[in-house]
Amino acid sequence: MIRKLASGRYRLYSRKKDPKTGKRRNLGTFASRAAAERHERAVQFFKRRG
Repeated sequence: MIRKLASGRYRLYSRKKDPKTGKRRNLGTFASRAAAERHERAVQFFKRRG
């Protein structure tokens, strides 16, 4: 899940909420939406690999 920040950067959050905090985990901040989308794909790939 990608959100645009007030600073103009994009932050990638986990899809599920963290049960401990009730919030989504921050998975990185990127300068462009394309970079955030590339990283999201990489995260999904490694989640399946385990």
